[in-house]
Order: sequence, then C-alpha cells, then structure tokens
Amino acid sequence: MTDLYDVVVVGGGAAGLSGALALGRSRRSVLVVDGGAPRNAPSAQVHNLLTSDGVPPAELYARGRAELARYGVEVTDGTVATARPSDAPDGLRFLVELADGRRVLARRLLVTTGLVDELPEVAGLAARWGRDVLHCPYCHGWEVRDQAVGVLASGPTAVHQALLFRQLTDDVVLFAHTGPALPPEQAEQLAARGVRVVEGEVTAVEVTDDRLTGVRLASGAVVPRQALAVAPRVRARADLLAGLGLATQEFVVAGAVIGDHVPADPQGATTVPGVRVAGNVTNPMATVPVAMAAGMQAGAALNAELVTEETDRAVAARRAATAAGPTAEATDGGRSAEATAGDPAAPADGLIDAETARHWDKLYAERERRWSGRPNVRLVEVAEALPSGTALDLGCGEGADAIWLARRGWRVTAVDVSRTALDRAAAEAAAAGVADRIDFRQHDLARTFPAGSYDLVSAQFLQSMIEFPRTEVLRAAARAVAPGGRLLIVEHGAPPSWSRTIPPHVRFATPEETLATLDLDHDGWHPERLDAPVREVTGPDGQPATLVDHLVLVRRR
Repeated sequence: MTDLYDVVVVGGGAAGLSGALALGRSRRSVLVVDGGAPRNAPSAQVHNLLTSDGVPPAELYARGRAELARYGVEVTDGTVATARPSDAPDGLRFLVELADGRRVLARRLLVTTGLVDELPEVAGLAARWGRDVLHCPYCHGWEVRDQAVGVLASGPTAVHQALLFRQLTDDVVLFAHTGPALPPEQAEQLAARGVRVVEGEVTAVEVTDDRLTGVRLASGAVVPRQALAVAPRVRARADLLAGLGLATQEFVVAGAVIGDHVPADPQGATTVPGVRVAGNVTNPMATVPVAMAAGMQAGAALNAELVTEETDRAVAARRAATAAGPTAEATDGGRSAEATAGDPAAPADGLIDAETARHWDKLYAERERRWSGRPNVRLVEVAEALPSGTALDLGCGEGADAIWLARRGWRVTAVDVSRTALDRAAAEAAAAGVADRIDFRQHDLARTFPAGSYDLVSAQFLQSMIEFPRTEVLRAAARAVAPGGRLLIVEHGAPPSWSRTIPPHVRFATPEETLATLDLDHDGWHPERLDAPVREVTGPDGQPATLVDHLVLVRRR
C-alpha cells in the first residue's frame, strides 16, 4: 500500500519549506522529502532576510520544520530516487520512490532541490567556500565591508561583481585569471571606481591561522586579500525529473552559459502539468528570501490547481446525482428494487429500518454540510502511527474519516444508514481523488453488519438519541477485526455545554465500561488505550468549551 498526498515537496530548503507552509495552511496533505544538503550549508549566516537577518541556515530550517508541524505537514529525511507519472486512476498523478524504498503517490509535485556550485579549480578555494570565498554581495557583502576584497574573473559577470563589492569597500582587486578580455568601456568603469586589475592566472589562495590572507598567481606573486569573490558554475539538482520527461536547459547570463536550470513560468509551472519548481533549481540567482517567495507562490498555485480540480469533480458528481433523480425515501429497503438493481452498495429489501433512515436523512438534509469536513481528531491521533491496510468506518457520515484514511493509503469500507450522507461522502471522495479506495455501503447496523475482516475498525461517536443496539453493534465490530488488527471506539464522555437535546443528568459509559461490554477473550485481545482525553473547541455560537472523549483502543492478538 502507498500513502497518497496532495503534494510531495522534493527538497527541504527555503523554497521547499515555504511552499509546504502555504500548502499546509491550506489544509493540504503534504510530504516534504529533504536530502539535508542545502546550497547555503557552508555559510555561517543567512542575510537580507527580514526579521531573521543573521540566522544560521540550520536554525532557519529547524524553525521552518517546527512551523510546518503545526499544520500537519510531514517532513522526512531522505532523497527521492525516482518520480514518474502514475498509472493509478485520475487524480493520482505521480509515483514517487524514495532511496530507502518507500513509495508514495502524489497528486502534484513541487521540486525545490536547488543546485550545486562548481567552483573554479584553484588550490584551496573550495575549503574556504562560504567563509571568506564568497559569490553574493547581498548575502555576505556587509560582512567583508572595508576589507581587502578580490574578485576572480572566470566569466562575463566579473566586472559587475567587482563594482558591487566596490560599494562596500575601497580596496577591490579584479584578478583577470581566465576571464574574457575587458572591453574598453568596462576597463574605464573599473578605473573610474579605483578597482585595480591584476593580470595572470590565479593558482591558489593563501591561508594563515584559518583565515584567507592572499591570492597566489602563476608567476609566484601573492596579492594580499582578506576575501575573494568568485562566480561558480551552477548545476541544477534535477536528475529525478528525467522520469517525468523534464530536462534542464542552459542558464545564460550576459550572453554566456554559466550552468543549467529547469525553466518554468513565474509561478513555477513546468512543461509537465502538475509539476512545479521553485528556488535555485529554476532560478540560480535567487537568494534565500527570493527562494522563499517563489516557494510560497508555487505552493499557492498548486493549491489553486487542486481546488479547481476538486470543484470540477464535485460539480460533475452533483450533476450525475441530479440526472439520476431524487433519492427514494427509505421504505422497506431504503430504495425500491428498481432503484437498487445492479447496485452492489444497495441493501437488500427489509434490511433498512424506514424510520431510522428517515431520521438520519432528515438530520443531514437540514444543512448543506452537517459536519466540518475534517477527520475526527482521535482517529488521526491513533491511525497516523499505523501502517496502512484495510479499514471499516462505522457510521461514516459525510466521509471525512474515510477520505483521510484513503489519503494515507488505506482501503476503506465506509457504511452509514443515511443515503444522503453516503451520497455526499461519495462526492467528496471523488473530488479528493480517492473514490477508488473507498467502498461506500448503506447498512442499518441494527439489522446488518458488513462482511469481512479489517486491520482497523473505527466506531467514532456511534451514539444515537433513537433506539440503537450499541452493545451488539460494538461486539460485531470486534468480531470484524483481523488478527493483529485494532478496534477503535471513540464516544462522548459528557454532553457539550451548548446541547439542548441531551439532558445534563445523562451519564455516558466510561472506557472501562465500554470495554467490559465487548466481552472479549482476554487471551486474544490486548487493550492499548483506555482514557478520557479532552479537547478545546468552539461552540456553535462562538463560545469556548471543553469536550471529553472516551477512547477504547484494543488490538487483536
């Protein structure tokens, strides 16, 4: 089984974390795969980042991960070995395989893998990279202000680089090295700003007491310098894109090729639908704040794409339901024999109590959406730590739990007595692209119970104001658990403070009492949780309140 995410972000640097933040705050399921080798790792600090100027790169990324955790974004350390279009049904676009063998499905991809700086071949240069061998005056120029700075000419941007550093210090030397001959106009500019040009190839940098002290020429002469600016050749980390049909192109500056990149539009869209890029993999000139902005913009664009896709599906499902005509009122079997013919999800005649179905259909019909659309917090708390498998969702309502499980790779059988709720749930599952992973079925649990065995049976708030054989249903739920599987029961521990229908004296069964009613064989079952967690909520009129949940989690041996 493979987990399904709305978006997989490949790369956990500034662009990737920023894009993931935008997606997480839009309630998207997101996996960030981080190889742990950001371009600026050799640097001691990040600069020109408003409110965080001078933060060490590692601290910046640690803060970013902590922020993502607040919005449910998953971050894993590792690398992506391959990514390719998936042959799964519509909506599951890409199959992503990590180097450790894990495979996940993604509806969209955001690639922020950055680049590799290929430095000039000068002895000792690489060891000083990010310290006193620099490339960007905006990233590190202030830190070498008023020092003796050299600029190594190896490409067409050397003069521009020298003039930028001249803004920060009066002592700038341009080493001609292997760069192109200076046109008269540029030579005049350098002379006018007092930038000295030193001819001859550079062979090494001199270091004393772990500090750069000079630049050695092929002639043997040493020019004293405290910092050296270079222009590395840039190579996009884009090997994984080959499986998607994306290739890099030359990156040209001032008419000369200085590396490669993955071309994209201003919002990161590539030529492959559903794949966007951000940061240095597409824009080698982007500094950290620029990469952050690009990541956020690409993340927002992906969310907008998904919203459009889901809306189109929801409209199609609504039109299909309308074209099929109104759902028959539940009598004898909930629907007539003509309505259920050929429908495997339809119950047989006499297996749905008409009054029960009518009660719940009426409850759902009162509102366009009865529940929040979010999965139950206790289900998420328990199931996110479990490997995916088969699940039975009892009383699925409008499908939020079933859809969440399906996104995590589960195969779900979701049952409810209300045809209205099931129709809504099916439309939501189609919009979310997981309809093929959920089997929605109409059951009156007082009369019938789904066949089969499951790795997880979930009964979330299976409590009713009308007559309902709770004990018998929960015992049937336990019998449906496969060996090694789990039964999760979550119920109200007390009526909410705003309830007008539940008398305040009503007493709810404790977790221990619920466990006792299951009448389980002690040798065959192991209780994993029996507790009463609380959660802070906002009532229907905006009032803060505390709700108590009674939770029973047992595992079949």
